[in-house]
Amino acid sequence: MSKVNRHRQRLPGWVQVLASAVFLGTLFFTWWFFTHFLNVESWIFPTPEAFMQRFIVEVQRTQLWEAVAVTLLEAILGSLLGAAVALPLAYCIYRFRFISAAIEPFLGVTQAIPAIALAPLLVLWFGYGLAPIVFLCAMLVFFPILIATTIGLRRLDQEIIEAAVLDGAAGLVLLKNVEIPLALPAILGGVRNGFTLSITGAVVGELVMGGNGLGSILTAQRNAVDTVGMFVTIALLCTLAMIFYGVIYFFERRSKLVNLD
Repeated sequence: MSKVNRHRQRLPGWVQVLASAVFLGTLFFTWWFFTHFLNVESWIFPTPEAFMQRFIVEVQRTQLWEAVAVTLLEAILGSLLGAAVALPLAYCIYRFRFISAAIEPFLGVTQAIPAIALAPLLVLWFGYGLAPIVFLCAMLVFFPILIATTIGLRRLDQEIIEAAVLDGAAGLVLLKNVEIPLALPAILGGVRNGFTLSITGAVVGELVMGGNGLGSILTAQRNAVDTVGMFVTIALLCTLAMIFYGVIYFFERRSKLVNLD
């Protein structure tokens, strides 16, 4: 086996779990050392012990899980909306040169405008509630999915495409049976990054526009200078993002294995 193949070979599951556990343990040890030996005030940076005690208390509160459900709903709806726009547009950019020439120079605009600057405009257009937050999430999700899908389609093996066309595949048949399966790893990579950003969109939306999710809890904790509570809420947000990332990464890995077969 060549060095390249050995490098690309996937590590066993237990090794990956062990590596993650070692990394997490290192973070907690650094945190513990930092807070215990550098005399950091607890209201600035709480200790791991205080964090864990508060975490255990918070996860037993029904209100917290209701907020988690709201944030998840906003993120999922925003992700689906962003993907529903980005995926067809990416295919049009890949397939039609005129659309590509017209749209691509302006794609950077979607990233040049800060999300927090768009939030007040969304309130004016859609009012308060679920809709503006979902649209904000969709705007954050849109760009990474669009770019990854466009690149994935453009990097398809043209010999395979030409062979499929010679066999009679065209239009939707070619897209469904050849182009999408081949580009699926790249598409899922963009979806993975985009869906993870949707959590950020939901929180930013709630911080600016209000709501009943984790962003509103984070706002209340900030106003009360509840640093420990903020750490707990941020940890939950990180966990949600990791779950999104991990689930889509699982399907991404499966799609790569299918393509190899």
